[in-house]
Amino acid sequence: MRVKTAIVTGATSGIGEASARALVGAGWQVIATGRRAERLDALAAALGERLHPAVFDVRDEAAVAAALDALPERFRGIDLLVNNAGLALGTGPAQHADLAQWKTMIDTNVTALVAITHRLLPGLIARKGAIINLASIAGSYPYPGGNVYGGTKAFVQQLSLMLRTDLHGTGVRVSTIDPGMVETEFTLVRTGGDRDASDTLYAGAEPMTAADIAATVLWIATLPPHLNVNRLELMPVSQSFAGFQVARHG
Repeated sequence: MRVKTAIVTGATSGIGEASARALVGAGWQVIATGRRAERLDALAAALGERLHPAVFDVRDEAAVAAALDALPERFRGIDLLVNNAGLALGTGPAQHADLAQWKTMIDTNVTALVAITHRLLPGLIARKGAIINLASIAGSYPYPGGNVYGGTKAFVQQLSLMLRTDLHGTGVRVSTIDPGMVETEFTLVRTGGDRDASDTLYAGAEPMTAADIAATVLWIATLPPHLNVNRLELMPVSQSFAGFQVARHG
C-alpha cells in the first residue's frame, strides 16, 4: 500500500511540530515547513527519512514555490495539507494596535494559507486528499484585544466551508479545528517574548497541549474517506464562555 504524504506548515514548534510527529508515528511521510532551519533539522534527525524539512516563510510565495518544486520524488504526491502556520501579535484594543502587526497577521493567517492551498488543490483533487485548517475559537467568540487575529481565524473557518462547497463531488475532505487555550509558544510570540505573561496565562489552568491537538489532526486525517469533519471546536475543561460587557455611565 502506498505511504501517504502530508505537508504541515509551521512545524518548527507547538501544534505543527506535534502534528508532524504524530503523523510520522502513524506511518505517514511528512513535509515539515517553517522558517527556523535548525528546528526542522532537529525534527528530521529525530524522525528519520519519513520527514522532509522544507525551510521557507509561508508569506514568501516564491520561496514556497521553489521548495515545493524541489521536493524529492517520493514526497511529491501530497495527500494531506495541514494549514497550521499562523500567529497573533499584540493584545491591546484596536484603537491602540500597531497596523504593521495587523498586516503581518493577515499576511500569515490568511494570504499565505490561501496561496499554498490554491497551489496544492489540483494534486489534492487528483488524490482525493484532505485539508485540515487550524483556526481558533477566537474566530467564533470575541474577546478584548482579539480584533484582527479573531478576524483572520473567522476567515479560515468560512473559507473551509466554502472549499467544501466548491470541492463537492471531488472526494476532497476539508476540516477546521478550532482550539481554545493550548500551551505553546503562541503567547510568547503574541507578547514579543514576554515569558511572565505566558506563564501567568497558563498557570493553574490545565490548558490543552500541542499533542492533544495533534492527536485530533491525526484522527481526522485517518477517518474513512466517506466521512468529513466540517468543524471541531476544542477547549480545556477549565475554559468556558464569558458574559457580555456593559458600559455604565452616571
